[in-house]
Amino acid sequence: MKPFHPTPKTLMGPGPSDVPARILEAMARPTVGHLDPQFITLMDEIKTLLRFAFQTENALTFPVSAPGSAGMETCFVNLIEPGDTVVVCVNGVFGGRMVENVTRAGATAVVISDDWGKPVDPQKVEDTLKAHPEAKILAFVHAETSTGVLSDAKVLCTLAREHDCLTIVDAVTSLGGVPVKVDEWGVDAIYSGTQKCLSVPPGLSPISFGPRAIAAIEARVTPVQSWFLDLSLVMNYWEGPRSNSDSGSAKKSGRSYHHTAPINAMYALHEGLLMLHEEGLEAAFARHQTQHEALREGLEALGFSFLVEPDYRLPQLNTVCIPERVTDEAAIRKNLLEKHDLEIGAGLGALAGKVWRIGLMGASACPANVEQCLGALKQELG
Repeated sequence: MKPFHPTPKTLMGPGPSDVPARILEAMARPTVGHLDPQFITLMDEIKTLLRFAFQTENALTFPVSAPGSAGMETCFVNLIEPGDTVVVCVNGVFGGRMVENVTRAGATAVVISDDWGKPVDPQKVEDTLKAHPEAKILAFVHAETSTGVLSDAKVLCTLAREHDCLTIVDAVTSLGGVPVKVDEWGVDAIYSGTQKCLSVPPGLSPISFGPRAIAAIEARVTPVQSWFLDLSLVMNYWEGPRSNSDSGSAKKSGRSYHHTAPINAMYALHEGLLMLHEEGLEAAFARHQTQHEALREGLEALGFSFLVEPDYRLPQLNTVCIPERVTDEAAIRKNLLEKHDLEIGAGLGALAGKVWRIGLMGASACPANVEQCLGALKQELG
């Protein structure tokens, strides 16, 4: 056995994205204790920076110590009680995962289905909410990672409020790449991931809960089924005030032990959010769009068409239909990885073997990556 040194790759799949050297350097800084006053200061700064990224004033905004899927589960298990009815919009793989969370929490899922590659249909949502006045929650994916389609979160959240429903929103692929306006749109609970447009290594899941969601949690009559993801316990660590800890520094800070946070991963998230703050949200969104246009022009010149129409196409996740002349799409992806050190993503579910997913997320949304991708594809397609 020897130390592991992977060959550097250009990451242009559906995630993870390229991680800048500045973030990797941050991860190598000295590890401190998870209740050290220095780290607690960092935790507070991360919360402030996440509020900036989510465009919210929600106090309950922090990263779950696990990947985006855990952020999803955190939202569902804290807001759902057995017997609840949850309307779930499914237009790709990750809407389907929402359904799994609903049923495992002992609730009834009312599914609204839309074609893969199409956004959630607001009229279907309105009709379903009218037909199910007992529904407690509307859940949907803002940016569907399996297809690259963007749904209108503002319209969907407005409909939910009109029918006295809470909202759970998947922003794993959208945060940092396109506008995510939690307060303006009236989002109640939202989760994301670090490995997409934040360009931070995978392993943390930013979440934010608004006042209506917090009220629902406080009104629960059954315990949250997950001990680790129970917000009433986790927030003793992230917020306090608590003094019943075995650490003197924790008593001074008002925090109490819940779990050992991934210290160095938090360094990386802090650095990535700082970079986003320095660039500015609007500048980041414009950069993603500019690089998408350059990639789109080059791909269309090579004979590719897009699965998603321009009006609701994600600039950071380009899902292209594989040309008919390609007889072995997996072989081409393999050659891209092994010969060009370039990773792109395969299709999922019903789209497997039919599309490629080419990411322009975070630091990966740059001219050099666009040029490398187009050049490698041109060479491999002949």
